[in-house]
Amino acid sequence: MTNAELILNMLAELSTKQISETTNPESFYEHSQVAQQGGEVAKNAKLELEAKTGQKVVSPLNAKQGILLNNNTDNENNIS
Repeated sequence: MTNAELILNMLAELSTKQISETTNPESFYEHSQVAQQGGEVAKNAKLELEAKTGQKVVSPLNAKQGILLNNNTDNENNIS
């Protein structure tokens, strides 16, 4: 995952939490609606960022691959 993906994920979670605190959903259906609204906030941010940069936000990397790439880069930089 890239930093942008992580940030958008956090935005979705924060948005959902704040919408939930404001609307006080009671039923499962109301909670699912709140979750969809929180996800929509992050989706709109993602689409706007992609439109302004011309680059995709979502990458094929997962966290494990990113860590491995970081470790390989660190090891290459430490070779003297």
